[in-house]
Amino acid sequence: MPAVTVDDLTVLDRIAAPGLGDQPRGVLQVTTAPTGYEGEGFPVRRAFAGIDHRHLDPFLMMDQMGEVDYAPGEPKGTPWHPHRGFETVTYMIDGVFEHRDNHGGGGTITNGDTQWMTAGAGILHIETPPEWLVQSGGLFHGVQLWVNLPKTDKLMQPKYQDIRAGEVKLLSTPDAGVLVRVIAGQVGGNAGPGATHSPMTMVHASLEPGAKLELPWSVDYNALVYVLNGQGTVGVDGQPLRAGQTAVLGAGDFLTVQADQRQESRTPRLDVIILGGEPIREQVAWAGPFVMNTKAEVMQAYEDFQKGRFGHIPAG
Repeated sequence: MPAVTVDDLTVLDRIAAPGLGDQPRGVLQVTTAPTGYEGEGFPVRRAFAGIDHRHLDPFLMMDQMGEVDYAPGEPKGTPWHPHRGFETVTYMIDGVFEHRDNHGGGGTITNGDTQWMTAGAGILHIETPPEWLVQSGGLFHGVQLWVNLPKTDKLMQPKYQDIRAGEVKLLSTPDAGVLVRVIAGQVGGNAGPGATHSPMTMVHASLEPGAKLELPWSVDYNALVYVLNGQGTVGVDGQPLRAGQTAVLGAGDFLTVQADQRQESRTPRLDVIILGGEPIREQVAWAGPFVMNTKAEVMQAYEDFQKGRFGHIPAG
């Protein structure tokens, strides 16, 4: 799992240990992601299936794309499609993905890069593997997260952030056993590069066998821990957690994740995505690629798309 790696974690800024009065977050729920297919047929795990929206807000859904090693001719993407009312965050861990939208945004992401697209009032976009990767095959692994927008921002002008792997804030634990990548938001005053409309934090952490992560977390945020690969425990009571599972955490000042001493040889460490945000607490009306506040607004989105008000697919 390339993402962003560091040979010597001792050179990184350290995460401060919890203070004497800090309260750990307990585990409210553990779910196992069902598998499915997205776009033109690439495999995904639906990370948030079975979790009440009250525990997810401001997040809507998250798919783990892959991990899959494609044979030549097998790599797949998505065709052109619309969005309105939220943001898509595509974090590429292994492999290469190309993005284009009808507002001129886009680019290629690989090994720790992130595409952060604010659909706002309406956008058309496409995500595909490059032609050379389709011909050669190769490893494909990433995450796509949908983040809701508050009512005041749902019809904002669409925009696009291209976050390079080298911009991600890298931290470590006091014993240098964990690599923490802050993609957006902040951890203990250390900010990631992603600019967000809904206050939130997104982290990818890699824990060496037996390593423990005590991560400071805003008391105003919810907290979700999803396992990309490996196995370990979450919470001070050591709730077991393995690949494809999500832990929903309760209130507190920090969260705890620990890797098991023994990991699979294919995945020598525990990798987790940690998310949290300030709940928007607004009504959600969601149908397909549109996330609004009322059913009437969703129907208007469909009408606007069908009448070409989102714009048109660029030539070529």
